[in-house]
Formats: sequence, C-alpha cells, structure tokens
Amino acid sequence: MTGDFREVGKRLSNWGRWDVDGSKDERGTTNLLTPERVVAASELVREGKVFDLGIPFGADGPQTGSFRVNPVLTMSETGADQQLPGGVHYADDYVFMALQSASQWDGLAHVYYDDQLYNGFPASDLSPHGAKHLSIEHQAKGLVGRGVLIDVAGHRGVDWLQQGEVITPDELDEVLAAQGTELRGGDIVAFRTGWRRKFLTEGDATSFMAGEPGIGLAACEWLHAHDVAAVCSDNWGIEVLPGEVEGELLPVHMVLIRDMGMTLGEILDFEELAADCAQDGRYDFMMTAPPIKFRRAVGSPINPLAIK
Repeated sequence: MTGDFREVGKRLSNWGRWDVDGSKDERGTTNLLTPERVVAASELVREGKVFDLGIPFGADGPQTGSFRVNPVLTMSETGADQQLPGGVHYADDYVFMALQSASQWDGLAHVYYDDQLYNGFPASDLSPHGAKHLSIEHQAKGLVGRGVLIDVAGHRGVDWLQQGEVITPDELDEVLAAQGTELRGGDIVAFRTGWRRKFLTEGDATSFMAGEPGIGLAACEWLHAHDVAAVCSDNWGIEVLPGEVEGELLPVHMVLIRDMGMTLGEILDFEELAADCAQDGRYDFMMTAPPIKFRRAVGSPINPLAIK
C-alpha cells in the first residue's frame, strides 16, 4: 500500500476510542492490555526462562552522532581521596544520553503532523519543558502482556533482511502460520528482521543506521485489524527505510503513533529468544517492558524481558 498516509491514518484513527467521561485518553493502544489479558499472558510462563531483549547502553552502541549519540557514562566518585568514617569508600556515576539512543519506546508525543498529536492534542503542547500531554509516564503500568515473536528473518532463512526490504501483511501472516502462532487482540508484536544480528556481526553503526528493512503502510492496517497493543522490532525505526513513497519521511510512524496511538519499541535484541522459539516451537511468551517515568518525556529507555 502506497499513497497519502493521511488518508490511511484517518481511516485507522483511534482518536476518542478510549476517552472516558470527557477525559481525553493519553495511552492509546496500550489500553488493550487489560487485566484479563495480563492474567492470560502470565499463564505462558511455564519454565521460568527469562530472555533479555534489550541492548547494552554504552559507548559501543549503534548511534553515529549525526542524530543521537550513544550513552556517555561519567564517574563522579571512584573512592579515591575519600576520607570517611571507618573503611568505607564508594563509587558513583552519571549518565548523559538521548532517551531513545538504545532499546526504547517511542511515546505518543514523539511525532506529529498538521500541528496535532495523537487524540487531537495540539502540537503546541510540546515545549522546551517537555510534553504537556501524552508523555511516556502514562505508559508506566501498561506495557506487560502476551508477546508474539514474528521471526521474518528466520522464516526466510537469512541472517538479516536487506535495507529497503518491505515486510508485508501477507508475509506476516505467512510467518505466523508457519510458526503455528495465532495472534490475539491486545498482543505485543515483536518482529525480527535480523538487523540486530547485522550490527553484532559487522559492528558498523553507520551501515546499521543508514536504512533498514521494516514494515510498510499496509502493515498499519494489519496491526489495526488485529487490535495489536504495541509493536517492536530489532531495527531502529520499525518501518522500512528508505520508505515506499519518495518525499515522505516516516509515514508509518505518523499513522501508528499520531493516528492510532500505538507505542513503538525500537532497537531490541531477539537473537537468544528467536533461537529458543525455533527450538521449542513456541513463539508466544509473557513480555514486560515498562518505561522509566521521565516527566514530560516523549520516549524512554527500557530493559524489556520475555518470560517463557
């Protein structure tokens, strides 16, 4: 599907869907992670296996400095030259980082068009002091539920997809069928492109950030039809880059975040999880990935976990 993302977004809009008693919703599709669905997700924990889906936050990360920089760690105390009672010495540290420089959630105030954010909040809500509405803190309790891995790279039998390759709804359905996995309303979809493996293999941040395989506009319709609560990937921007339509930048972001109110998880690591899923044939699990409650922030670093 190509064409005007505005038309797609208007058709798939969730504006007003979760408003209650005149209060405008600020959580979007994570409202689909209901208590009943969280309970059902907990029943997927059978062996107690925990998979770390986050990448390390450090100077060797994927950022090139042209847009964001990798996290910078500074030690403020090492224990040297300390004269404290008894024998105690302590170390302390600080981190300077873009909140979306490694594994992270894009919040609902992260992107917008036509001067409106999700659910009709005005773009003027964004100021040097942060987001007055839709900040990431509203997602603090809402990102736990049934996760489903859609291993596109594994299904294709490749280490990683190539930059600019579009993942279509038909292929998503094909992979799910091959895995024997059924998607349910309120799921957190995790699709694997192998892009994290590419970075681990090549160690080339410039190549990693130059573009990526990912979903196109047609997948927005697919995510909406399946009532997906959130979507995440091992690439850095969810959508295919370069994009499908020349002259349009991040149209999938526009539809998913601004129109549908969907929180996006980026730069995750599915390598260990994918290997285990291929071995036991079970591609669903309990997933938990709460953001850090930065006041008025438009995104947050995460340490996402899959539990089987």
